[in-house]
Amino acid sequence: MRIALGIEYDGSRFCGWQRQPHASSVQASLEAALSVVADHPVAVVCAGRTDTGVHATAQVVHFDSDAPRSMRSWILGTNSNLPPEVCVIWAQPVSEDFHARFGATGRRYRYIILNRIMRPALLRQRVSWDYRPLDVALMAEAANRLVGKHDFSSFRALACQAKSPVREITALDIHRSGEFIYLDVAANAFLHHMVRNIAGTLMTVGAGERPVSWVEEVLAVRDRTLGGVTAPADGLYLVQVNYPAQFGVPCVARLPSLG
Repeated sequence: MRIALGIEYDGSRFCGWQRQPHASSVQASLEAALSVVADHPVAVVCAGRTDTGVHATAQVVHFDSDAPRSMRSWILGTNSNLPPEVCVIWAQPVSEDFHARFGATGRRYRYIILNRIMRPALLRQRVSWDYRPLDVALMAEAANRLVGKHDFSSFRALACQAKSPVREITALDIHRSGEFIYLDVAANAFLHHMVRNIAGTLMTVGAGERPVSWVEEVLAVRDRTLGGVTAPADGLYLVQVNYPAQFGVPCVARLPSLG
């Protein structure tokens, strides 16, 4: 049987999603917990491999098992063996042609910025912090220049292994709620560090250090070394993964809100 799971996690203490030989990862923690419940080794495939320090409210994974367990048992049993920073939210059987990564038709991230002079204490590692007064209207105007299908070479990490730098951003919205600024971006897929590089570029514009037109210049030059700074991982959350309706997988956005 193939089973899909919805996962949320605080990525602060992990090296990222992907299993690493000498560091703690979300994948290794989840596979270890599932293997206890299944009573056999379990390998999982995720929708999006998040980086070190990145969080998720709606990560989706799939795995195969012949263990006769109810969905309730998969959820409760796995959670009882997971560290407190990781939790299974839902579980359901899916057809064998479901694939958490390659079957996804879109993904959505939320980036949260605490915009005030004082650094955060209670929200440390949960938000990105920028002491500069940021103009949200300028950031939103600049963000509109990135919507659509483009070559995002200037917004990918130098170590990005994706075969093509072309991605399609379907929505890029920015709004403020008190001291918090929310950047919501949806695309068919993302490049390595793409959201953080977009956030860093828009924050530079919002601080008045570059004009709105600079975003188009960065996009056109297709050179990461000429782009904006990479924003911290702390404020980044994977909040939605979309799949064709035929699989019946929950695709509702789970948006963290602090303002």
